[in-house]
Amino acid sequence: MANNRNVVATAVELDPAHAHAVLGVADENLKVLNNLIDADLFARGNTVKITGPGREVARARAVLDELVALAQRGGAITRDAVKHAVSIVAVDAPQSVREIMGSDIIARRGKVVRAKTLGQKKYVDAIDDNTVVFGIGPAGSGKTYLAVAKAVQALQAKQVSRIILTRPAVEAGEKLGFLPGTLDEKIDPYLRPLYDALRDMLDPEMIPKLLEAGVIEVAPLAYMRGRTLSDSFVILDEAQNTTPEQMKMFLTRLGFGSTIVVTGDVSQVDLPRGQRSGLRVVRSILEGVEDIAFCEMASADVVRHQLVGRIVEAYDEYDRSQEG
Repeated sequence: MANNRNVVATAVELDPAHAHAVLGVADENLKVLNNLIDADLFARGNTVKITGPGREVARARAVLDELVALAQRGGAITRDAVKHAVSIVAVDAPQSVREIMGSDIIARRGKVVRAKTLGQKKYVDAIDDNTVVFGIGPAGSGKTYLAVAKAVQALQAKQVSRIILTRPAVEAGEKLGFLPGTLDEKIDPYLRPLYDALRDMLDPEMIPKLLEAGVIEVAPLAYMRGRTLSDSFVILDEAQNTTPEQMKMFLTRLGFGSTIVVTGDVSQVDLPRGQRSGLRVVRSILEGVEDIAFCEMASADVVRHQLVGRIVEAYDEYDRSQEG
């Protein structure tokens, strides 16, 4: 319920062609907005009446205006989209919701990949503007998925001639030698998330052909040693599980015409106890170097189930209390 002090009231007339999309089925999107903003919103037809403190009424109006503009550009207005719109408006971002959530990276069979938060938009922009980008953030913040989307976009635009996806094959509690199968079969589970992202963005029947032709390569980090990676979009995923030596080896593979994106979560290091993470060390070495960008994402950028964001925040709070 809105605070009774300094209460104001206003009405917003929604574009009739997009009012239903903005409000949601049975006004479910409006209910989400009611829960996130300290004002009362009530819809009658295409009109939304807003009552509450002036600042909150202005926020609600701004969010509705942005959601209408997003709907007009063909963007999907989901419950999560409403939550992200509120968070973007709340930080008085210089970029609007429609600019952030309305900028498509790639689209396939009706499915569109785009940044959904301010942190994700800054990350995507950094990839466009730099040769080497580090995307650091919690699980579900889109750092790997968006990197793969940018790689596919670059390949389709003929900006690069191949995509290389790699991960360190850290033995999380099991020895590779004791797992059944060939070496490729043993390392496949480590690389599976990268294949899954590719399948969302390319026709599944095309992926084996591109792999066979060498246009797409998915391989463990150890396979990168001694190579020069030119005219390529290269992604190192789960980089928190590299050693400082492995990180240096990987970064120095950079060739002409290539882009490198390094992703990882420094809170999920699986290296043996006492072994330093290359992702933790590299920032103190390379921050400030021209054409290299470090992008931090947080729980606010998590776009999986909303509970994932709360889990991330709870673990962060626990870690801070342990350090204290």
